[in-house]
This record gives sequence, structure tokens and C-alpha cells, in this order.
Amino acid sequence: MGVDVLLMRVTQPGTSPRRRRLTEIDAHADLTDTFARLCSGTGLPLLSRIDPYGSLALTPADMDQLLDELAVLRGRTPDETDRTLLDEIARLARGCAADPSTQLCFEGD
Repeated sequence: MGVDVLLMRVTQPGTSPRRRRLTEIDAHADLTDTFARLCSGTGLPLLSRIDPYGSLALTPADMDQLLDELAVLRGRTPDETDRTLLDEIARLARGCAADPSTQLCFEGD
């Protein structure tokens, strides 16, 4: 029931969505379901949309809000291991924010 976080490069020659390709640049696998657990019930708009059974793709335009919400969640999290995980997700989000040809994908099991 974990949520893997994937930083993907989007290439789409032309306007046809059929030619759209996603290439993984970087990733964090949520093997212990920690990120899914931390996101559930946060009351934060973007993090609340992360579904442990579904998929969610965010664009670089969403990264400022995501980084703000991750900082709020990090402040609420007492466990250092969980905070380290949130720092890793924030690193991926900063990478997405820096490159307009990317998106951050959250993939549930």
C-alpha cells in the first residue's frame, strides 16, 4: 500500500498525446508504506490527494505548494526517520520545480 514517488521527464513531439513519453529520472520507493501513512489525514490539499491505491501526477507549477505542505507535515512529524523521508520527497519536488519538462508522479500499489 506504499506510494512511490517518481520524477519523470515528459517528451511530447507534436501535439498528439499518443506520442507522449515519460522517462524516469529519479525515484523514491515507499517500501514501508511510511509516505502513504504520513499523507493520510493531513488536511493539506495536495498531500490529501495522494492515494495509496491510485496515481497522481503534479507539474512544476504545483511544486511550490507541495514543498510548502511537505514543510508543514515535516514540522508535525516527531520521528527523525519520517522527516528524512519527507526531505527526500522534497528533494524530488525541487528537481521537478527546476525543470519545466518534468512532472512528479505518485504511484500507489
